[in-house]
Amino acid sequence: MFRARVLLGAPPAVVILALSGCSSHWGCTDTTAERGEAGVSVQVEDTSGRRLGVTAEVVGWRLERHPQVPSEGDKVHFHYRFDGAAPASGPAVDTCAVDSERVALGCQTVSSSGAWPETDGSLTGDDWLAVEHPEQVAEVLMIPNDQSYGRRPTCEQDIKDGGGMHPPKPAGRGDQL
Repeated sequence: MFRARVLLGAPPAVVILALSGCSSHWGCTDTTAERGEAGVSVQVEDTSGRRLGVTAEVVGWRLERHPQVPSEGDKVHFHYRFDGAAPASGPAVDTCAVDSERVALGCQTVSSSGAWPETDGSLTGDDWLAVEHPEQVAEVLMIPNDQSYGRRPTCEQDIKDGGGMHPPKPAGRGDQL
């Protein structure tokens, strides 16, 4: 009975918003995808865990000095390949140098759009990872989660149009992969 009295004294617009549920939250919810299993070659997944038909692979790596900054010492120079990705805009995955226990020593996101097209339709490229102790690098791994979805706004940023599934937090130094 109290609710009915309150609604009778309220302006019609407030009553409509209150009854429709639009007066508060817009139904915005943020969720985060689970981090997939890292590997030298991975099937790239969207935020729902569905495979995109794209394979990302580390095809080789070595420790060497970057030619533009040799005074900084050894860095991890790695080569990668995307199969099945669109040349203009495609997925992006985290790539990490790890030690023998698969603890990340350094990571960065690598996008297929930054690679060069090959005659077989694949996209290849190379990049550099700076790590504090390069002598500890045992492997370079890719994580299958497509990080290109990360630009979707969160509920905190935009309560009306934000929310939904977001990729996992990008991998970083110290993460167990």
